[in-house]
Amino acid sequence: MKRHLMLAALCAATMSTAFARNDVRTYPIDAALKSEGADKVGSDIALVFDGQQHAAVVKSMGEIATNKKTNGVGRSDEAACQHVFLSAVLALQERAREMGGNAVINIKSNYKNNLTSSATDFTCGSGAIMSGVALKGEVVTLKK
Repeated sequence: MKRHLMLAALCAATMSTAFARNDVRTYPIDAALKSEGADKVGSDIALVFDGQQHAAVVKSMGEIATNKKTNGVGRSDEAACQHVFLSAVLALQERAREMGGNAVINIKSNYKNNLTSSATDFTCGSGAIMSGVALKGEVVTLKK
């Protein structure tokens, strides 16, 4: 009986480490903004990633952040990351609308509180079941 319990415990420990993955990768922003579901991203709130040019700031309303997760089962990491990136971007836009801004500027990836600045790529973490994207940016009114 002891032998069976030890074997079961060993199998459980081995399986949990086999499924415990956290692959952190970068993916192109442009591809995500052209992926399935990207038509939901509004044009009324500009999205300006860190390092991109933008019009002069008329008013700053402060920094905002979002941390979104999605089920990655049955999808490639890239497809799951594109999907959750769109969710994060939509959340930034919604918050900017609520605050009265017309743009979110200086958007950076903030996966696991590790700020990453890129005008072309975002950071996404994928595990055995979930994928996640965290973004930070500043809500502003840009000069038109």
